[in-house]
Parts: sequence; structure tokens; C-alpha cells
Amino acid sequence: MKRQGDLTKGPIGRQLFLFALPLLGASFIQQLYNMVDLLFVGNLLGKEATAAVGASSLLAGCIVGFFTGLSVGTGVVISLAVGQDNKEKIQDVIHTAAGISLAGGVLFTAAGLGLSRQILLWMRTPEEILEEALVYVRIYLLSMLPLFLYNMNSGIIRARGDSRTPMLFQLLGAGLNILFDWVSMRYWGMGVAGAAWATFGSQLAAAACSVLYLMHRQDEYHLSLRRIRISGKVFREVLGIGVPAGLQNLVITLSNVFVQTAVNGLGVNVIAAFTAYFKVELILYLPIVVFGQAATTFAGQNLGAGKVERMKKGVKTCIKMGIVYAGLMGALLLGFGKYAFQLFSQDGEVIQTGLRIIRVTFPFYWLYVILEVHADALRGIGRSVPPMAVILICMCVLRTVFLAVFTGIWNSVEAVAAVYPSAWLAAALCLTLCWRRIFRAQDRRGQPERG
Repeated sequence: MKRQGDLTKGPIGRQLFLFALPLLGASFIQQLYNMVDLLFVGNLLGKEATAAVGASSLLAGCIVGFFTGLSVGTGVVISLAVGQDNKEKIQDVIHTAAGISLAGGVLFTAAGLGLSRQILLWMRTPEEILEEALVYVRIYLLSMLPLFLYNMNSGIIRARGDSRTPMLFQLLGAGLNILFDWVSMRYWGMGVAGAAWATFGSQLAAAACSVLYLMHRQDEYHLSLRRIRISGKVFREVLGIGVPAGLQNLVITLSNVFVQTAVNGLGVNVIAAFTAYFKVELILYLPIVVFGQAATTFAGQNLGAGKVERMKKGVKTCIKMGIVYAGLMGALLLGFGKYAFQLFSQDGEVIQTGLRIIRVTFPFYWLYVILEVHADALRGIGRSVPPMAVILICMCVLRTVFLAVFTGIWNSVEAVAAVYPSAWLAAALCLTLCWRRIFRAQDRRGQPERG
């Protein structure tokens, strides 16, 4: 009997495409939270408020990145169990993931609230936007617990091959976010605080939906509040895959803090331009991340089922689809980027600075496809340490070196922007070699080792 969401059978390209579409929708919707915040902030409150949101976003991103990595570990362990049809293991993972989310959400929120001012000062946040940035990030941090719960639960749901349901939960949250933003900033005059509270309310709604969905299931994916506990064995498995991925996300975000620090030193207009750029960039970035997420689930299920050759073909298919998308969309944005930036700012200098940034980065986004899919596929087969090591070296250490060298030679917007494609190239080469080396060894020994 064919199970729902079984990615171990059928046409590879079609399955990956259909699985990726709802993932893409969910990713766009999740990012829509901050994007909508910025749309309202930029058009109703001005570029100083836009810069305040941008200067504080990376701090929250550090915490989100770590727990996103843990949710990757949960999804990989579940995917392997799905491929093996191990229902008892699936139950253990579900309840352990809930326990990790609750404990970690409280801990990281408390730490972030206590350290937020000092971190913003370390990032050389301009004095004229410091207080607004602090207000935004402290309220935003309250969203961490519901955000962690949603990410963990959606990882569980996707691992069974269902990428549509998490998208619907995010769609509800996005609708509420737009409503809250409009009311809080347009009519209640809450400023950037209104944007942050809108994010909190919408994330809470999406998390509640994901919890209720699992609680009402009558199969091995059922969540019972009374059974929530952290199983030592499952916890170690999740940490073995999730902590390297989480540390990778955390350190990459911290390396972006160095970039943000360099940006902050170039003035409010450049801060606002980079803030808008990171939103325009999502049109390229999110689909590429989705191809990586699809590769993770596809690789995990097929490895669990012992279908190694099918798994390798699926990874190649993800890379091909991603490169085609990056090339076409990159060219489109280079041609019409002005209109994209106008969504986030009406300031002519900010828009022109944003266009200078995309001319440096967008032609090379196909490199990001190669590194993202290979890194996520490696995690999907339980090899989380190699991509962590490569990405930490290339995307953090080398990126910081590139930043110092490039800005030392020419302290400009283009010099900061060139840091990104340079690091992508190094990481893409290393991860491609790592993937091939693992399977050359596999051809000699059998299946690739996990762990």
C-alpha cells in the first residue's frame, strides 16, 4: 500500500517539484512576516525606522538560526524513520521535539532580552536609531517560542511527505500579520513596536495551528501533551545532526553581524539599502533554500529505504532546477530591480544604493544553489558535521577575511557586497568535493555512514 508522502517511489523530478511547491509557498509566507513589517515601516514611518528594523533583525536571526538547525535534525531523524517505517521512533521524535522547543524557546528568549542592548552597541548601531531598534528586537524576541514550535512541528509534518499543511498554517499567520501591521501602525500609531507585536501574534497563530494539527492526528504522528518529554536517545540523535546545523546557522548569522557592522559604519542610507536588499534577495534565496529542504527529506527517506542511487539522482535534479531558477530570476531582477526596491523605500538614494548591491551579487547566485543543495543533502543522510565545517570556514572565516581585505582596499557598498559571492564560490567547490568523496567511499564500502 502506497503511503502518503512516500518519496521513495515514482518519477523523481515530478515528485521533487510537487513537494517543493508548498515548501516554497510556506517559505515565502514565513518571510512575508518581516517583509510586510518593512513595507509598512518603510512607507509609513520612514528610512530611520527601516534602518532600525534592519539593524536589529540579525540579532533575532542568530537565535532563530540555531533552532532552525535543531529542527533540521528533527526532520532528518523523522525522515529516516519514515523510510524505515519505524512508527515507535516517530512517536519518540515528535514528543522530544516538543520538549526541546518549549525548553529552548524560554531559555533563548530570556538570554536575548538580557543581552540585546549590548549586542546592538557592539554592532555599532547608530545612536539615532538605537532605541527604536531595541524596542523592535525585544518585542520580536517574544516570538521565539511560537516560532520554534512551528518550525519543529512543520519539520515533522514535512518529513512524512506533506509540505502543504505547514504552508496553510503560515498563510493564516501571514494574513493576521498584514491585518495587525495595518491597524497598529496606521491607526494606533505604535511605530516599530506595532510591527514587532504583529509578528508575535501571527507566529503564535501558526504555532497553535501546528500543535493542534498534531494533537488531532490518530496515527503515529499524534502529539499528546501528557507524553511530552525529552528522550535521551532521540535527543542525542537530533543534537548530532541539529547542533552542527544550528551552530552553522548561528555562526553564519554572527558573521553577518560583522558585515552589518561594516554596513552600519557607512551611514543610515546604506543601512536602509541593505535592509531593503535582503528583502528583495528573498525572491532568489527562498526557492533555493526550498530545493535544499526538498533534498534533505528526499535523501533521508531514500537512504532509510536503502535507495542510494535514487537519492543521488534526486540531489542532481534539485541542483539543476535551482540553477535554472537562479539564472532566470536573477536576470529579471537585474532588469527590473528598481521597482522591487520601491516596494520598501521611496528614497531615491536608498534605491540607487540597492541597485549597486544587486549588480554585484545576483549574477552569481547560481553558486548558492550548489552549496545549499549539497549541504542539505549531506544533512539528510545524517552527515551534518562536514557541511558545518565547510560552511563555517568558507561562509564565516573566509567571509570575514574577505570583508577586511575588500573594505581595506575600497571601503564602499560594492566592496561589502562582493564578500557574498566570493564566499559562495569557496563553499560550493568544497561541498561538491565533499559530496563526491563520500560516495566514492560508498562505492567501495556500501552505504554511506551516518553521523
